[in-house]
Amino acid sequence: MTNALRDHIGFHAEALMLGERRGAILASNIAQAATPGYKARDIDFAAELARRNGMGTLAASHPGHMTAGAAIDGGPGYRVPVNASLDGNTVEPAVEQTKFAENALRQQASLTFLNRRISGLMSAIRGE
Repeated sequence: MTNALRDHIGFHAEALMLGERRGAILASNIAQAATPGYKARDIDFAAELARRNGMGTLAASHPGHMTAGAAIDGGPGYRVPVNASLDGNTVEPAVEQTKFAENALRQQASLTFLNRRISGLMSAIRGE
């Protein structure tokens, strides 16, 4: 992908890939809702998207400094439950379903924006 094209559609393409990854993690959480000891995981979507696009990151000025965030490499972290379960499972179905629906809505918005950007590029190529 050329730099101009990456600049034009890159943000929404990154959002789609990150949303797909988050959707898989949330679906796994929902599937494991009855598994004793399972710990719910999630990605901080906004922080990871900013990190991938080079925005809002703090640079450590010394090798001993720690970076902010739940997961240093941008990977999924564990969710702290509102209501703890007796069997050690931290999945709360209502929370997971809400997060899954929110993620699906973000995916749809990113697809809509990306489609409009590509349609605009195609119109420019055709000279319309």
